[in-house]
Order: sequence, then structure tokens, then C-alpha cells
Amino acid sequence: MSDVRAPTHINLADKLGEFSEHWSPKIVARYNDNEVRLVKTDGEFVWHKHDDTDELFLILEGEFDMDFRDRTVTVKPGELLIVPRGTEHRRRRAGEKSSCC
Repeated sequence: MSDVRAPTHINLADKLGEFSEHWSPKIVARYNDNEVRLVKTDGEFVWHKHDDTDELFLILEGEFDMDFRDRTVTVKPGELLIVPRGTEHRRRRAGEKSSCC
């Protein structure tokens, strides 16, 4: 017997309007073994890495800098960045930003 589900349709702008806290990712959808999270950012996050998973950032509005130990990449609206597992990184930039990650 197959697991039949209805398609999922989500308005990201509406979801972003449902919370105001920064650096607190919200799960807005799941597919296969993946989660789609929205987060509002402000200022700088700590250096960190994820040993078991890559991390995807899709920028909806604003922009931020992603620091790596050897370079910095600026990510703008409509762009995405994939950080490979085990890579140290931190997001930073002043002002409220929104991203899907």
C-alpha cells in the first residue's frame, strides 16, 4: 500500500510574519528526510560546523556574509549557498534579514 499525500503549498512571506525572534529556525515543511526551515537573522552568529549534514541557505530578502576560515561569501536575494558538512562557518551582517535554510 502506498503512502499518498496531498501536495504541500506554503507561502513563505506569511510564515515569516508568524514569528519575530532571530536565530531561531522554524520548520515550515518536510520532504523525504529533509526539513525546510525559515530563520530571521540579525548581527553575527557563532562559528560552528555540522559534522553529519550539508547546510543550504536560500536568501529571500536582505543579504548576509558567510564567513569561512579562508574567505567570505556575500549571499544576496535569489541566491543560495551550500556549506559542505564539516566546514566551519558563521553568518553575519547587521540588520534584520530573512532566509530559508
